[in-house]
Amino acid sequence: MNRYFQHPRHAGATVVDGGHTRFRLWAPSCDTVMLEVEGHAPAPMARRKGGWYECVFPCGPGARYRYRVAPDLAVPDPASCYQPDDVHGASMVIDSGAYDWQYPRWAGRPWHDVVIYELHVGAMGGYAGVARDLPRIAALGVTAIELMPLSEIPGGRNWGYDGVLPYAPESSYGHPDDLKALVDAAHGLGLMVFLDVVYNHFGPDGNYLAAYAAPFFRADQPTPWGAAIDFRQAAVRTFFEDNALYWLMEFRFDGLRLDAVQAITERDWLRELPARVRARTEPGRHVHLIVENENNDAGLLRAGYRAQWNDDAHNALHVLLTGEDEGYYGNFSHAPATALARVLAEGFAFQGETSPVTHLPRGSASADLPPDRFIIFLQNHDQIGNRAMGERLGVLAPQQALRAAYGLVLLCPQIPLLFMGEDWGSRRPFLFFTSHTPELGRIVRDGRRREFAGFSHFASPETRDTIPDPNAPETFTASRPCGAERTAPDHVAWTAFIHDLLVIRHRWIMPRLSGAHAMGAQVIGPKAVVARWRMGDGAVLGIALNLDEAPVPMADAPEGRCLYALPQAAGMTAGSLPPHCVMVRLTEVHDE
Repeated sequence: MNRYFQHPRHAGATVVDGGHTRFRLWAPSCDTVMLEVEGHAPAPMARRKGGWYECVFPCGPGARYRYRVAPDLAVPDPASCYQPDDVHGASMVIDSGAYDWQYPRWAGRPWHDVVIYELHVGAMGGYAGVARDLPRIAALGVTAIELMPLSEIPGGRNWGYDGVLPYAPESSYGHPDDLKALVDAAHGLGLMVFLDVVYNHFGPDGNYLAAYAAPFFRADQPTPWGAAIDFRQAAVRTFFEDNALYWLMEFRFDGLRLDAVQAITERDWLRELPARVRARTEPGRHVHLIVENENNDAGLLRAGYRAQWNDDAHNALHVLLTGEDEGYYGNFSHAPATALARVLAEGFAFQGETSPVTHLPRGSASADLPPDRFIIFLQNHDQIGNRAMGERLGVLAPQQALRAAYGLVLLCPQIPLLFMGEDWGSRRPFLFFTSHTPELGRIVRDGRRREFAGFSHFASPETRDTIPDPNAPETFTASRPCGAERTAPDHVAWTAFIHDLLVIRHRWIMPRLSGAHAMGAQVIGPKAVVARWRMGDGAVLGIALNLDEAPVPMADAPEGRCLYALPQAAGMTAGSLPPHCVMVRLTEVHDE
């Protein structure tokens, strides 16, 4: 057993010895709390300072328990480590130090090594299903998998953002030790494992916190998902800080991606978290914290967060590839090449300018930040699944233009991310899916269809009715990766294409990434840009990209060794960049 990997938590059930467990609950709205362990008489919990309740009870791992917070209400533990009977069931005591780690000396990998592969655990067959696929993912050239949220969700089908028990890995995917085995197996293959965590809201079904801990929320700060979580409360801050360390220490995750942090109003907590994590994790271990932040708050990237998902990069590239201009793509439809050039040169496209869609200022200055502070992608769960029909770029964009875009994404100095299925060019949809109660499922279905009423294609009720019902089992089934698709000849060729690009990244980009900075980017055509970076060893990396159907003049072409070119045609430096083209060149120091 590796007790060293346990993280002491302020809340929840902690095994004291084989026959005793300590239970702690923050319930400031209660006058009394009773612990109910199945097979035993209820036991009163002692009230402590600050609204805490505590007791030590003669039970061990495997015991199932609830807290009775009112005569007519017994609830699962909000810090439950396992919910074998779903979000409304009893919690189970887990011995968090029982798993025998096979790679206890794993210390992670440095950030410049990172190539991320985002996946949905349930769609890939649970923890064991993902573990079986790890050798294939590692062979592709990926160095980190990122798991969509695992907090216990109602039912077994959900993206994970409806989780209500942040410490309990989703039980329909397997036992918590199965998750540890997945992380362990990844480490054995040299893969890091990141986890998407949701600290900005709870899901709509199974969240009982307001009944016994009303101060957990603040009614004066609504979010798209309900009342805001009140990070002014010390117990709330501790709850989520402990959660971050729980995943990093007990499950040995190599990093966390914090979802939609713009909805967390107390920015000081966000800014303090990286330092607290560094202080509590082992010296010499690589632990990476990532944010998703619609506000483009570059200050977080100066406060210790390793990188941010760069939605601006995605949106500019998507408009260039598809011509779509509705919804948030309206922010980029006027001059997408200009936005892409700024993304490559400075990180964010919006650095305080007013959004044409919201008419509000967005973002902050980011030009001083190195390119590896930004995660670049062509697809992810949001950008596919938040489309009404879940289409991937493979069915939306010209194939040659898409190939050229991948040359940019996988070989530029920003950190690349792929979404499951991208590696073989999947054309199957990834849809929004849930397994709510029938009543809540109808509300979600109807609300989702109303969201698309403002889009021209779904202007009529009849077309909106064609949007898949998230709660229908077949919606989930349609979103699962298909092995037969992956082995078809054209998809095998696409996998080889992605693999070849990652081989180039490993050899020529990764060793030079630390200390790289942008030298500028220029628009050379309606859908064409040229960008350059001074790499950490002094070499100059240049990328020319043309996503248009017509050639564009290129007076100042990148020079040096050709790392990659598509199409592989001669004369691309002779003053013209062909259609649907990418060219990547490296001038090493001794070549200048």
